[in-house]
Amino acid sequence: MPLGFIPLSQADELLPVHDAATPSTSIAYQAPDLTTKSLVSGEVHDDDTHEDEHEHAEEVEKIVVQATRSGRIADDQPIRVELIDREEIEEKAAMRPGNISMLVAETGGVRVQTTSPALGSANIRLQGLYGRYTQLLADGLPLYGNQASSIGLLQIPPTDLGRVEIIKGSASSLYGGSALGGVINLVSRTPGDTLNGEALVNVTTRDGQDLTSYVESPLGEETKGSLTVGAHRQTKQDIDDDGWIDLPSYERYSARPRLFWEGENGESLYATTGFMTEQRAGGTMPGEVVADGNPFEQGQDSQRIDGGLVFNMPVLNSLTFSTRASAMVQEHDHTYGDISEDDQHESYLLETSIAGYSGASDWLVGIAYQAEEFTSDTFEQFDYSYDVPGLFTQLDYELTEQLTTSISARVDEHSEYGTQFSPRVSMLYRPGDVTIRGSYGQGYFAPTPFVEEIEAAGLSRLEPLQDLKEEQAETASLDVTYSLENIEASITAFGSNIDNVTELQAFSSNNTAIFDRVRLVNAEGETQIRGSEVLLRYYWRDIKLTASYLYLDATEVSLDGNDRRTIALTPRHSAGFVAMWERHGQFRVGFEAYYTGTQRLNDNPYINESNPYWHLGLMGEITVGRASWFLNLENLLDVKQTDEHPLLLPSRAASGQWTTDIWSRNDGFIANAGVRVKFGH
Repeated sequence: MPLGFIPLSQADELLPVHDAATPSTSIAYQAPDLTTKSLVSGEVHDDDTHEDEHEHAEEVEKIVVQATRSGRIADDQPIRVELIDREEIEEKAAMRPGNISMLVAETGGVRVQTTSPALGSANIRLQGLYGRYTQLLADGLPLYGNQASSIGLLQIPPTDLGRVEIIKGSASSLYGGSALGGVINLVSRTPGDTLNGEALVNVTTRDGQDLTSYVESPLGEETKGSLTVGAHRQTKQDIDDDGWIDLPSYERYSARPRLFWEGENGESLYATTGFMTEQRAGGTMPGEVVADGNPFEQGQDSQRIDGGLVFNMPVLNSLTFSTRASAMVQEHDHTYGDISEDDQHESYLLETSIAGYSGASDWLVGIAYQAEEFTSDTFEQFDYSYDVPGLFTQLDYELTEQLTTSISARVDEHSEYGTQFSPRVSMLYRPGDVTIRGSYGQGYFAPTPFVEEIEAAGLSRLEPLQDLKEEQAETASLDVTYSLENIEASITAFGSNIDNVTELQAFSSNNTAIFDRVRLVNAEGETQIRGSEVLLRYYWRDIKLTASYLYLDATEVSLDGNDRRTIALTPRHSAGFVAMWERHGQFRVGFEAYYTGTQRLNDNPYINESNPYWHLGLMGEITVGRASWFLNLENLLDVKQTDEHPLLLPSRAASGQWTTDIWSRNDGFIANAGVRVKFGH
């Protein structure tokens, strides 16, 4: 059975591995969680050989990366993929059980940017690119929408994740216009052959509570299932006593069942559906007002239902037929002071492909149909409906034992922006202990009204969209990784050029000096991003040390058109250090330190450039029997943006916001503690 396109949910077991040079139908499996692997930058390491005084022989786990579509193991991927494994997911789940923001934020080149100081929503920026360019997938499916809203990041618990795959740079050739900046694929855990599960209870010093549970079980000889449910609550907190809520209140409930089926002849089916409801509120505290003397309450009630499936079937001896489909409907009831906005987002995908292998090559050809629809009950002039049929193909070819290339391309016929061609070329060269990867890609993004400022302030002050062009980008990267025994070092250089970036332009609706409305326009000139990442990892017995550094030179054309300026909220320098001492099944103790350098600030009346800051954290977990008790201390230095300047503006911004942008933290020191209990075999 060829693996040009593998089942999209195999996470905790050794997956089928296809060697392009030697066609094979053999499948090897490893029981879940026997050992813990560290997976970074497409490299696989076993850091468990020291366990129990070397009682266990060293094992090498081969992980097939889903997001690249190629069916190759991580080591053999020409496209660079960052992998976050189950061990690290468990660590971050103890720190932030309610959402995945911390899980992805501590990966090199990834920045979680708060977009709404009122509601706490955030998006994911990959290598300095705008957050709206990042495609968020669940088992290869856009279950959170082709253009996931910023609040969606805060509504996904990490409980049932087996690993996370991150592709940086344009992935439009693989997934269309929504992946201009890259892809984050959340891969679910695969059920074993017995009943297993876990439950986690967490409380915080800011009066927050989380309860999540996961259970998996065989449902027959060929069928397995899993169920994840969660309940999360936070009370509103005005930490600096300025009358504005720094931590919004929310109450959220979610459930996600999954079904896994494998037929006798190699067929496989994965199906899932998800339900989520949340009420979130921020803005002014009761009895408090903003600068115009009125209260300003901001809220969002969300209801989302989604579903998806992936079916694979062998055809002849060297082909695999695959179909995947998904649908998502999400309703929002917004409140912005005395204005209410109700809307609905819909997203649909239907895709069919044929994959195969021949000699030293793997190939894939497919057709896809994507649809994105937005309907506003309040501002109908912003309704849009995008229909995007497309063709895509990919070819991986082993030129030599050391050199592999991957070529992919996609042609989309966008209902609003016409024909779009998105190519990508990647190379892998592996001479000895050094691995070199290079990649170049082009892609596009179809503009919508929802840039970051509009997501935060609503549509009431936005002019109807007119004459916008699609945003286009080309991205390139060169990555060199060196591994020797317990040491791994990698350095990456990358760059992006973006044309037609959509941005807000403020203006006066009554020809006065007061700007009270905004319009969405394509920026003049080219946005340019250049940067580099450095990563060092060292393993010694039960201790793992990780150090990272990111340099970003991200510029855009200045307002007068005569010069260039740094893109706002983009630190030029950032770095991190993590030390973890872990003895599996007994305890783990960790320390982390993250540095964020200065950032240019947009429309901030108090300062033009932020101050650098450090984020320090400590965590500990001890396991007794089936119970693991954890304690996590975040932001030990009690860093708060309001220690530098007020969060509230002296007058309302043209977009409708009452606050400055968030460039630091606004929650101060916070601690959480809880217990994770595992049951079953």
